[in-house]
Amino acid sequence: MRKVPGYIPKPSYSQSSVPRQSPEKVEIKDKNQIKCMRDSCYFARKVLTRIKEYVKPGVTTDELDVIAHEMIISNGAYPSPLNYRRFPKSICTSINNVACHGIPDSRPLQNGDILNIDVTVFLNGYHGDCSQMFEVGECDKEAKRLISITEVCLNEAINICKPNENFCHIGSVIEDIANKNGYHILPAFAGHGIGTYFHGPPDILHFANSDPGKMLTGMTFTIEPILTPGSWEVEILEDGWTAVTVDNSRTSQSEHTILITDSGCEVLTC
Repeated sequence: MRKVPGYIPKPSYSQSSVPRQSPEKVEIKDKNQIKCMRDSCYFARKVLTRIKEYVKPGVTTDELDVIAHEMIISNGAYPSPLNYRRFPKSICTSINNVACHGIPDSRPLQNGDILNIDVTVFLNGYHGDCSQMFEVGECDKEAKRLISITEVCLNEAINICKPNENFCHIGSVIEDIANKNGYHILPAFAGHGIGTYFHGPPDILHFANSDPGKMLTGMTFTIEPILTPGSWEVEILEDGWTAVTVDNSRTSQSEHTILITDSGCEVLTC
């Protein structure tokens, strides 16, 4: 695994690989906690934006991981995925039929690939989490459309978030848009609460459901739908992390961390 200087504050799992227990209930954050979340989320987006210029044919995802890792630690932060339940790298890179949790490696990116990069940072004791799709070189129209509809799903789901809104409505909005455009949602993966913990309540399902729970001011969580034109079924490779579609269909994912405010919501990872 890549080295992290000793002076950088680290999450509980940095040595043991085992995260501390998350809250049993959805956390309501105070002003100081919200400020810390804003800072970590802003930096996560900054890292993701910086990586964009390096996404091109011939570059390996391991090289992208090095770039992200060095930027994160040089700013006094910790790359949240590193050694989280033994994940071996500092970002997740998911190409084409890889739905999520792809491990950066020596495979060169090829013209026409679609790539999701997922960046999470641990800064001043709080995690900030976001992901984005990238087109490698020239992509076909269907790839562009898949990415575009994924972003629409995410943005429309964000638009309904406000105090006293049901969490389950997020899934209804996303699945309705996906299905109307000929895509399936991958139900195996959900958004999550986030704070001093990487993953916690609530679970944000991206398909129609009846799970209880309402949004309240001060809650922070991610929304991160994965769409595919093919089967929604996935399998996990032998590395224990990489999730791929069983029919080799391409996938697209987009993610933001949001905060519920008095009047609606704030996208912290813009």
